[in-house]
Order: sequence, then structure tokens, then C-alpha cells
Amino acid sequence: MGEIEQRPTPGSRLGAPENSGISTLEHGQKPPPTPSGKLMSVRIQMLDDTQEAFEVPQRAPGKVLLDAVCSHLNLVEGDYFGLEFPDHKKITVWLDLLKPIVKQIRRPKHVIVKFVVKFFPPDHTQLQEELTRYLFALQVKQDLAQGRLTCSDTSAALLISHIVQSEIGDFDEASDREHLAKNKYIPQQDALEDKIVEFHHNHIGQTPAESDFQLLEIARRLEMYGIRLHPAKDREGTKINLAVANTGILVFQGFTKINAFNWAKVRKLSFKRKRFLIKLRPDVNSSYQDTLEFLMASRDFCKSFWKICVEHHAFFRLFEEPKPKPKPVLFSRGSSFRFSGRTQKQVLDYVKEGGHKKVQFERKHSKIHSIGSLATQPTETNSEVPKQAQQSASLTFGEGAASLGGQSCQPGRDPTASAEERGPQRNPAPQRSPAGSTKADGAGRAETEDEEEVVKDRTQQSRPRPPQPSTGSLTGSPHLSELSINSQGGATNTILSPNLSPDAKQASPLVSPLLNDQVGPRTDDEDDGRRKRFPTDKAYFIAKEVSTTERTYLKDLEVITSWFQSTVSKEDSMPETLKSLIFPNFEPLHKFHTNFLKEIEQRLALWEGRSNAHIRGDYQRIGDVMLKNIQGMKHLAAHLWKHSEALEALETGIRGSRRLESLCRDFELQKVCYLSLNTFLLRPLHRLMHYKQVLERLCKHHPPSHADFRDCRAALAEITEMVAQLHGTMIKMENFQKLHELKKDLIGVDNLVIPGREFIRLGSLSKLSGKGLQQRMFFLFNDVLLYTSRGLTASNQFKVHGQLPLYGMTMEESEDEWGVPHCLTLRGQRQSIVVAASSRSEMEKWVEDIQMAIDLAEKSSGPAPEFLASSPPDSKSPEEAAGDQESEDDLSASRTSLERQAPHRGNTMVHVCWHRNTSVSMVDFSVAVENQLSGNLLRKFKNSNGWQKLWVVFTNFCLFFYKSHQDSHPLASLPLLGYSLTIPSESEDIHKDYVFKLHFKSHVYYFRAESEYTFERWMEVIRSATSSASRAHVLSHKESHVY
Repeated sequence: MGEIEQRPTPGSRLGAPENSGISTLEHGQKPPPTPSGKLMSVRIQMLDDTQEAFEVPQRAPGKVLLDAVCSHLNLVEGDYFGLEFPDHKKITVWLDLLKPIVKQIRRPKHVIVKFVVKFFPPDHTQLQEELTRYLFALQVKQDLAQGRLTCSDTSAALLISHIVQSEIGDFDEASDREHLAKNKYIPQQDALEDKIVEFHHNHIGQTPAESDFQLLEIARRLEMYGIRLHPAKDREGTKINLAVANTGILVFQGFTKINAFNWAKVRKLSFKRKRFLIKLRPDVNSSYQDTLEFLMASRDFCKSFWKICVEHHAFFRLFEEPKPKPKPVLFSRGSSFRFSGRTQKQVLDYVKEGGHKKVQFERKHSKIHSIGSLATQPTETNSEVPKQAQQSASLTFGEGAASLGGQSCQPGRDPTASAEERGPQRNPAPQRSPAGSTKADGAGRAETEDEEEVVKDRTQQSRPRPPQPSTGSLTGSPHLSELSINSQGGATNTILSPNLSPDAKQASPLVSPLLNDQVGPRTDDEDDGRRKRFPTDKAYFIAKEVSTTERTYLKDLEVITSWFQSTVSKEDSMPETLKSLIFPNFEPLHKFHTNFLKEIEQRLALWEGRSNAHIRGDYQRIGDVMLKNIQGMKHLAAHLWKHSEALEALETGIRGSRRLESLCRDFELQKVCYLSLNTFLLRPLHRLMHYKQVLERLCKHHPPSHADFRDCRAALAEITEMVAQLHGTMIKMENFQKLHELKKDLIGVDNLVIPGREFIRLGSLSKLSGKGLQQRMFFLFNDVLLYTSRGLTASNQFKVHGQLPLYGMTMEESEDEWGVPHCLTLRGQRQSIVVAASSRSEMEKWVEDIQMAIDLAEKSSGPAPEFLASSPPDSKSPEEAAGDQESEDDLSASRTSLERQAPHRGNTMVHVCWHRNTSVSMVDFSVAVENQLSGNLLRKFKNSNGWQKLWVVFTNFCLFFYKSHQDSHPLASLPLLGYSLTIPSESEDIHKDYVFKLHFKSHVYYFRAESEYTFERWMEVIRSATSSASRAHVLSHKESHVY
């Protein structure tokens, strides 16, 4: 019987140094010497269908050949790839990296070995290099063409539209149809041609690297992504297919997944002749038998599948390569096969630590129909890039010149560094990128620290692109996901419905395509002399703030009145009563504020002197315009009162209708929906507070004798009255909205949103268990404390591990007892846990809020209701809790929640807190609602010379970057939690006025405002996101309302 055993190689038993693979070598180093002897020539078919011949010693192990291919491609992350070939029985098998090549490939002259993707990670943002993502995109393209990646027509058309964008550039209908006629990406492509062309039109400005990222963002959500089916039969003789993935072993009937056995539930894998055996861990809640048996076509088929299962388990689950067992002296039972190479955690750690120098590469011209060889040429180390590259604002990511083969190369970038920082590094010499922190938990999985940081970048302009060197690579994220992720907020937007294209707002986040330095026109010192001179009065800049924020507010209203309404109208998913509650109450507001914005801009034009009226001075004020329109708003109060009702009705409708839930979830993945949908429903209430703040500043600025003072004061009185009337409703709705937003981030939890429950704080803490300190996300409410982990799921959600009711809880600092800094012991009536914060200040925030929550719970009528979907009572002592062995991806804990996981934004505030190892409270969210700002800023990277002009929106602890205020969706985002805000020192050589600096680890950005007032305002609102507000300060002017 073949079982998972580990045997030493002859070399390791004799003490020979282990060959660590080409991907661990510095650029220019040679791999360790290989066995001498007769050479054999092996033909390798690359992912672009070209072939290369490699000569290797016959007695060399397979690892030598794979290393040679990776070295040829300058591929750092070669561990995700493998070599497959048909053996002498015509069974496609993977090249064993430990066995001599000659024993595996009997007739090398007649065999073509394919270089393909072997391990598909759960999240493509874990792929750090642009080159790696490009190869993965080629694999997806190949799987589509061969019919292995099955999906709906809409998804297929969306995938192909990104491929077309990367190959021929921006949309042109004639070129598209000509290109599709010559290139068949999928069987029955003709029927999808119109859809492909329609989708391609939405990708204007998208670079080849971005297209790769978006392609993988869509593909990874498909059920058949990375799946290789192995025919088998179950015990009843029913024909099925087995497959292995990063999460475990899957069972398919045809192309439909009918079962899954997660690694956490598998105790042993083995095979006996044609029988493949899965031994499961005992589970009283499971109806599965202890050992499952599947019959395959032959012993060779069975052994081949067993091997790939062993390798997947080791690569995704182990922290390091398994050590070989001592070889038995007399007998050896079972197979000696073992996984050879680095695990995924080791790969991520290695790239994170900057243990290599980035390799330059250039894509071949994407308008050539067949992509050429993946071979790269020797790189040059010139310190300058041709002037054309610097002058062209459309040359991001080497679009137009795209491919892996070429003579001029650019370094790949480290996705753990912020995308914005990487943008301007145009020096083609390899550079070490700053590394983010890697989180490893029970499953041996590492995450890039800044994955949610960047949402999306669409910096390409639609004019023809001459071939140019590539200027960078995509990030893994925020960021935050397209942000995320919506990969949103920071990172990862994924779009799987018509007219949508997935966005990596996720980035990242919290991580995702980067915000490149070609976003806007470059502004150098000469521009300063030509810059238009605006009025210097502070009142002018306050009035201008009204204008800039009103533009953003109108765009937010359009998300509901235009984009969401259009989506709803295409599908019969929303009841008419709900439609009549939402849209008729938003359309009058949009119409009113459109006219309001026109009046403000006309007044500013006169104030700036664009007509002769400014000579008389009649128009150097804004109070009269504000008073007139705020009085007009009072007539719309009936619509404002309806918004809280609309929010509640929408959430009720989503709970009762899966179709409506799916529609809203898909809409949130669109790029225009850069925040959660229910946030936009509360925007009109938040806007009233912004008017109040602006008018307070104007009244404070003007002396009572000023001509504008009386109007400003009257307008302030009017808006204060409106805010006071709606204040209670607004506080209640903010809590209601936050509970529903958190509900989307959590799995394995029931009845989160109940009357009387109030959200208090969420954040990352380390929980002490048998494995030591393990990162967990904690959610504090006024009646219960939840702790969760981020499992290996495609949904980016957090799985609830346990709950601690606050009724009867005690808390004590226990650093001395456990020897862990910033440590607390929380003792509940049924369970106790030990947690540690990342810093003393973080611990103090948690102590303050937990103590307040305990006090609230004690004053309530009694213990909270049961919270978890399926959680047996737990009465462990602290010592037992410390020995608790939790599984990061125990997907069976809540089968109902995970049966069919849906796409989910990976760049929400929960993910940002997870990656930045920090926390945020409801008080902070309330302050963030009040501190919103929009306007133009000039941005500069740490190592760049020029400044670029961007339209920047600050909201929800995040900066969103646009090319101009007219854009419907952000190019990228930067979550600010964890960043420090300072003014540049003299040593930084920033000789400009009104410059502030954002800094997090090795990521540094400079931003430049146009005036002292705008500079102070940006400093004020950003500081509110980078440092927590005082609870006492906020509660002093807010009553506590709960839903």
C-alpha cells in the first residue's frame, strides 16, 4: 500500500547540500552543480505554446530541469509551477523532482514536456510578481480554450474581454471583431462575440498587467479554476471525478462539485492497487464514514492522483518542506514519495524578506496575435529610461509592448510594498522592495500585509501606445483588494455581472493594480509660474470645499439613482414596493443638489475673477447661496426621513430573497460602488452634518460686521435645526448599517442584527493557544465578544471560532502570569481566553471598551442569546484554552454558511485591521463620517522627482484616488489605519509649501495642497483616520442609540 512517507535522497544521506531551486538564487547566480555525464535534450512547451530545448545530464533529478526552466524565464516564484508529460502508458504525470529524469522520460526525443501551473493559490493576490501573474493568466487562457475551465457565458465573455484588452489594447469595435475572428479563445466563441465586445468597451485604459489581474480575479471565483479532473467511481459504482485543490480533495459529478473533504478533516491518504482511500478524523456531527473509498481506472492512475494530493497538502498546509524519514535497513513498506521544494509559506516569506533581486522583463507587443517565447534576454543595468518613456503618460505596465520576451526589461515589483510607492521607480536596475508582514497560522498560510492597500488603477490613456519598457507590476491586493477588492475601500472591485469588470480593490485591499506615477499630468517647477492665481481669502477656500465635496456627494447619489437603479431595472429581483421606497426618495435630492452645485460653481467663478463682477466685490461670499439652498432642503425633509426606512426595508428584502441578495452583492463588486451599498443610503444624512461644519467655520472666520456673516449665521441656524431633528435616526441607522456590514464579513454566525445590539469595536488581537499566539479578529458588541479567524476560503470572510457573553465576565491584565506583553485574561461564565494586543495603546483601547461593554451588559436584563450558528458550550479553563488546537480552515464548522461561497469584498475595514494588526471602534466610525473631504492634491513618491495632480476623496478611513472629479470610479485607494502623518523634514529635500507626508513602514507618500487652509483641512481629516478618537469626546455630543 502506498502511504505518505518521507525518504531521504541519496545526496542528503551522504550530507550533500540540498539544491534549493533557482527561485532562491540571487540574479546572476548559477544553480548548484548537477551530476556530470551524458546530456539529454528535453523539449519544453511553454505556456505561450512556444517550445524550448534544454540539455540536462541524464542522471540529474527532475528538479534540475525545472530549475533550468525557471532560470531561463527569470521566474522567482517557480514553486507554483511544474512539468507534466505523458509516461510510457500515455498517462499524464508530473515530473518527480527527486527522481532521475532518465528514469521518468524514457524517450525524450519523442516526448514534449509541458511547463504549466501546478499549484493554484486560493487568492491570486498571493502571487507577488507580475511575471507570475502573467503566466497564470496564460494558463487560464489555455484552460478556457481546452474546455477545462467551464463557466457561464457571461463569465466566459468577461474573461475573454480581459484577454483581448491585454493583447490588442483599448476598445475599437472593428479591431475587436477582426481579432476575435483570427483567435479562438473558447469553443462556440461566435455566439459570445457581441458580449465580449461589449465588455471590452469597459476596459479602456486598462494595462496588460491590470488585465491579467482582473482575469485572475474572475477566474479564481469559478468552481473549475485550477481543477484537473481524475475519473473514478464511488462504492456504489457511480461515475464521479476527483480533484485536489488548495483546500482539500473535491468530488465532482460531471462539472458540478458535490462534495469536499477539507485538509483539516483528512487524517490519512493512501492507495491500494486501484483503490484511493481517504481516512477522516472522527466527527460526531458528520454523517461521513471513517474511511472513504474510490475506485480508479488503474493503479498508475490511482498513484498519480495520490502523489498530487500529497504535494498539494504539503505545499499549502505545511510551514516547511517535510524532512525525509530514515531509510529502513531491511524492509520498506509503501511509497517513498514525498513533496520536494518550498511550501507556499516559505515562498511568501522569501519574497517578503526581499531575499532576491527583482528580474526585469518586458512583454512582447500585445497586438501580435501569437505571444512569443517566454525567454528573457540578459538585462541591462542602465540607470535611465529613454526619454520617450518618461514623456508618455500612457506607458504604464509596458502596455503595447507587453510580453515576457524582449530585450529591454523591467524589474518585477514586490506586492507587499505599496503600489503607489512602486509607481515612479523607473530605474530599470533591480531594486529591493519594502516587505510587508506575513501572517502564518495553523494552516501554514501566509498573507501579504498590504494586500488590501490598493484598489484599482486605470491610468492608461486610449491613444495608441508605442512599445515601451514596463514600468512596474501589480500589487497583491487591498489592498485591500480590487480593493479589494468591491475588492473596495482599499484595495480588490470584482465584477461578475454584465457591464462589470472585476476590480482588485483588494485588494486589497486590503491590496491589486497599482496607482502609477502616470496617473495625471506631471507638474514640475515650471508649472508653478504658470499656475493660476486664486483669491487668498480663507472664506474662498471654505467655499471651494463646499464645491469639491458637493461633487463627490453628487457622485455618491448617482450610485443609487443611476447605477443601482439601472442594475435593478435589468432584473426582476426587487419588489416594486422597495423600488418605490428607495428611488423616488433619492431622485429629488439628486436633482436639487445638481442645481445647488451649479450655483456654487458659478459663484466661485465670479469670486475668482472670471468676470468683471468681482471688481464690485458683490460675489466674494457664499452665505447667501448656502442660506437659499438650505431653506430649499427643508422642503426635501420628507425624503430624508424615508432613508432610514429604505435602509431597513432593503436589508429585510435581502434577508428574504436570495435573488435580491445576489443582485446587491454583485452590485457591490462594481467599481462604482467603492463603499458598501448601504453606506450610500445614509449619505444624505451625513451631508447635512458637513454643511453644518462648513457654516460653523465660516461664522468663526467672518467678523460680525462682514457682509456675509448674517447669511452664514442664518444658514447655520437652519441646518442645525435639521441635524437635530435627524440626529437620533442617524445614530441608530449608523449602528444598524455597521451591524449589517459586519454580517457580510462573518460566517458561522446567526442573528447578528437584533434589537438592542450595539457594535463597539473590532480589531486584531493574538489569542494564546497550544500553538502559541495566533492572530484572531475580535468583534466587541454591548452583549458579547466574538473571536474569529481568516480561513483558507475564497470568500475572504472571517469564520467565528467562539463567543464570550459579557454578562458576568471579568478582565485582568496577565503579562506576568503568561510572560506575554500587553496580555489580558478574559474570564467568562463558561470560557476563559488569554489575548495579547500589538501595543500598550491598543491594549488600553480594548480594556476601556471591554470594561464599558461589561458594565452595559451588567445593567441589561440578563445574558445575551445564543449567537453562533453551531457552537457547543465550552467550559475550558485558561490552561485548557491555551492548549486548544484550532484549525484555521475548519470548513465543516458551519456547512450551511460555506456550502456555496459567494464572491466577497476583500478590502473592508475588517481586512485592513487584520493586515495592519490594529483596531477601530464605532466611535472612530462616527468621527470618520463627520470628517470627509474631496479636492485636488499633488502627489509625489519617495524616489520620484515630479508631482502628479490627482482628485482625492477621503472617506471611511481611506484615500480614494481619481484621475479627475468626473471619473465614476476610483483608480486606487489607500487605507490609512496604521499610517503616521507628519510634515517632511529638511533632509527629505521637499522644497514646497503645504506638503504633508504619509508613512507606514517603508511606504512613504508626499501630498501637496494648494493653500494653507486646504493643507490644514487635509491634515485634520487624515489625522482623524490615523489616530483613534477619544470616546469621552465623542460621547459628550452624541447620545447612545441602539438598533
